[in-house]
Amino acid sequence: MAHKDLHDMLRSLRVWAPGVTELRPFDPDTAPPTPLSLFTSWFADAVDAGQPEPHTMSLATVDEEGRPDVRIVMLHGADADGWSFGSHSTSRKGRALSARPYAALAFYWPALGRQVRVRGTVASAPSHESLADLHARSTGALAAALTGRQSAELSSLEELRQASEEAWRRARANPAEPSGTWTLYRLRPEAVEFFQGDPERRHVRLEYRRTEFGWSKGLLWP
Repeated sequence: MAHKDLHDMLRSLRVWAPGVTELRPFDPDTAPPTPLSLFTSWFADAVDAGQPEPHTMSLATVDEEGRPDVRIVMLHGADADGWSFGSHSTSRKGRALSARPYAALAFYWPALGRQVRVRGTVASAPSHESLADLHARSTGALAAALTGRQSAELSSLEELRQASEEAWRRARANPAEPSGTWTLYRLRPEAVEFFQGDPERRHVRLEYRRTEFGWSKGLLWP
């Protein structure tokens, strides 16, 4: 079967089609004083709108040589301490964060034509909090953590199968088993941007910026 032409496919696609996306009005003058409050409200809107996997986000890092990288991870929480996610300290992202503890997050909720971007410094949570976060998740999450070796070269899918089966056995036998490298990371935001799409392309971009006196707010050109 012949592959479709990439250019033709791109030209045929539509962003924010009526009946699929609801572009709601957003008045930045009514925004709360802190970004966490608005994020919580927008996250609830995304869940209510049926947005698939609204808790997934892009995580961008820079390694010790200044080379950028990005991947999709899951949000574990957001509170006064920051936006949190988990990974192995020995993984590619873990090593990058150790060398340069600064990162950016991006959420995209096309059901509402909304984006949220978060930038700031990243710190590791205490080990007991990392373990508590891991053990609060599913057996599969623990098994994946116990499999370990994230980002290391893999010789074959059979090697992965064997390691995974052993990790699943350990996770079922001991749901409290620790993972020595699993780490809960917290991004302390320095800037948080909220983007609301507009059908006339007059998109609203509101950015919160951390200052020594708290949070300031300002608009950005789309």
